[in-house]
Amino acid sequence: MSVLDFLGKEILYFDGAMGTRLQAAGMKPGELPEVWNIVHGDVVAEIHASYIRAGANILKSNTFGANALKMKGSGYSVEDAVLAAFNNARAAWNSVPGIPAEMQFTALDLGPTGKLLAPYGDLQFEEAVALYAETVQAGVKANADLILVETMSDTYEAKAAILAAKENSDLPVFVTFTFDKDGKLLNGADVETAVLMAEGLGADAVGFNCGLGPDLVAQLLPRARRVTKLPLIANPNAGLPVEKDGKTVFTTGPEDFADYMLDVYREGGAVLGGCCGTDPDYIHLLAERTRGLLPVSPEQTDVTAVTGYGAPVYFGTEPVLIGERINPTGKPLLKEALRNGDMDYICRLGLEQLDNGAHILDVNTGLPGLDEQAVLCRAMTSLQAITPVPLEIDTSNYDAMGQALRLYNGKPLLNSVNGKPESMEHVFPLAKKYGAAVVGLCLDENGIPDTAEGRLAIAEKIINHAAEYGIPSKDIIIDPLALTVSTDSRNPAIDIAVIKALKGKGIHTVMGVSNISFGLPNRDAVNSTFFAMSLAAGLSSAIMNPQSARMMEAYYAYCALSGADAGCKRYVAKFADAPKAKAATAVSEYTLYDAIVKGLVEQSGIATTKLLEEKKAPPEIINQFIIPALNTVGDGFGRKTLFLPQLLMAADAAKAAFDELKKQMQGSTQAEAAGDTIVLAVVKGDIHDIGKNIVKVLWENYGYHVVDLGKDVPAECVVEAVEKHHAKLVGLTALMTTTVAAMEDTISALRQKTNTKILVGGAVMTQEYADTIGADGYAPDAVAAVDYANKIFK
Repeated sequence: MSVLDFLGKEILYFDGAMGTRLQAAGMKPGELPEVWNIVHGDVVAEIHASYIRAGANILKSNTFGANALKMKGSGYSVEDAVLAAFNNARAAWNSVPGIPAEMQFTALDLGPTGKLLAPYGDLQFEEAVALYAETVQAGVKANADLILVETMSDTYEAKAAILAAKENSDLPVFVTFTFDKDGKLLNGADVETAVLMAEGLGADAVGFNCGLGPDLVAQLLPRARRVTKLPLIANPNAGLPVEKDGKTVFTTGPEDFADYMLDVYREGGAVLGGCCGTDPDYIHLLAERTRGLLPVSPEQTDVTAVTGYGAPVYFGTEPVLIGERINPTGKPLLKEALRNGDMDYICRLGLEQLDNGAHILDVNTGLPGLDEQAVLCRAMTSLQAITPVPLEIDTSNYDAMGQALRLYNGKPLLNSVNGKPESMEHVFPLAKKYGAAVVGLCLDENGIPDTAEGRLAIAEKIINHAAEYGIPSKDIIIDPLALTVSTDSRNPAIDIAVIKALKGKGIHTVMGVSNISFGLPNRDAVNSTFFAMSLAAGLSSAIMNPQSARMMEAYYAYCALSGADAGCKRYVAKFADAPKAKAATAVSEYTLYDAIVKGLVEQSGIATTKLLEEKKAPPEIINQFIIPALNTVGDGFGRKTLFLPQLLMAADAAKAAFDELKKQMQGSTQAEAAGDTIVLAVVKGDIHDIGKNIVKVLWENYGYHVVDLGKDVPAECVVEAVEKHHAKLVGLTALMTTTVAAMEDTISALRQKTNTKILVGGAVMTQEYADTIGADGYAPDAVAAVDYANKIFK
């Protein structure tokens, strides 16, 4: 039997922590847990067996780090580690009598690669897919029962793992993410975005693990329930880690953990277990208190939403505005930018629309003579590098469509499919595989019907055909197709009738409103009036120009009059004392400050050059533009109005400015000359360097000279670097609980031979933990690391 036969019908139980149990069994800092599958298989098997005896019926294989990056240099292959892991799990199941064979499940555990994916890091998306694919293929060979993609803090990496699982196996796929207490991932995605993306990609269950204790997970579960009917997973930590008597312990004991997990169950947890710090006693009490309970029924929700890597945009709550300007039709400057590969121009075009109120950006790069697949993917990834909002992938080229959907980070909106059999046969498999919501055009092989009834019949055909591919009606958004009123005065009425009829059936709609005025003078007057009429009829979303003052006036007025804008607050904020808007012509150039805040690398270099041409001195540019911009971005990151991708792009933009200044300064930066040097390292035994790399980028952009020792760095190497460079500050990071002892050893070695200040950070760190191991400071994120350095070197 499959785990799917039980999923959602009864409570299933994962095991608890493997890493901390191996550490307790003698695994030393720097040893790979996966190698223990081979050299200490009996120990791994006994840990598994202890969880089976406690009540677990799903084991997580000891393969969290079994990928080619982490196994490199171990002397063993990925397949060696995976096959040995499953042999150990089978031995554990066989050693515990009385467990029905149909209730013995072992999940292939896929953890993070430890690398940041491009464009923010150096790991390309397809390389990540290939890394996970190798592990999945080994898991299939080992007869895994399901795949668990876990501890994901980046939706893009999660997508790579899910695709690898789906493309290389037929196994059920469970996915769990690691959120902070506010429900945010490292890359800025919230609970809803992560869940919607995983569901769209075909996950069978989704949920939470690591990072948080069960009390905080219980608070986040309702947010997941509101957007999915999938069974929910909860594998929380045993609270926060602290050090006691030289050992890592956790703040939540088994009794309290089990009590909190009852709350997790009540909030919809259907697959329950533990992560860091949860030994068999935790799982035993959890199973004892929840055994026999039936999973809470999912909420009856049919949410229509699309996402980038930030918050979702929902259809049906209020009108959704889709910016239309990234479309080369009738735009000579955009055509030139596309031909020249000028992604900076496209990014500015997108940002201007967002600044003027667009919720989603349409991206169309169809131009004769161009490689549309390459250009569309480049434009899309460039836009996603600087903004978290959803994009509408707008193409009729199926190859371009498929590749763009594959590389997209989030749940995309795809424009479009139509009623022609050929269109549906190509588009729906792609939309299903990549979890896209799809715009359905009311046309077929016979053209566009000239009646509302004819267009509604095509809409029904599209919706029914989508269902055959497993795509629900909530993910189909129908475009009734606005045709110019100048050729047939009935056209507006036909669209209005289609919108009203579909709204009555609960189907969302979208329309390119400006087509109604084609061939007429003073088009804005016609467009804005028809827009208001369509909104009143129930139009869900419009593809329009948000830089049209009259269109935006119609939008804000409709929201105020319809009740979508309670108390007219947004209307008043928009128009009270507002200067008269001007129609958009050319794309604006940005000041250096704005270019850095927006993450526009090319514009940052251009603006810096202009300032230098105006005889601004480099120190003046740094102090008046670059540092204030970085402070603004850092403040936004701290307040969670900006997120990691935007932080890193702003840092790249600042670097472009510094590169221009260095040409003028002809030498080392002020920081290097002054000796403001920081040594930075991931401690011995830990190869997760994402956090370190982010801190390095920000420190360097604030002018500090960073000596980056890399990952898996022995204590003596850190001491040697501090003495060699006379560093006043050391930054140490660790992700895994099993390497915290190495951090303490490094601090001890530094104390014996240096007087340097020591700042620590990483997923396992807390202020209390930092104090206990003797650090001078603790940075929960990269911005806090900058603040600490500024205090040290002031």
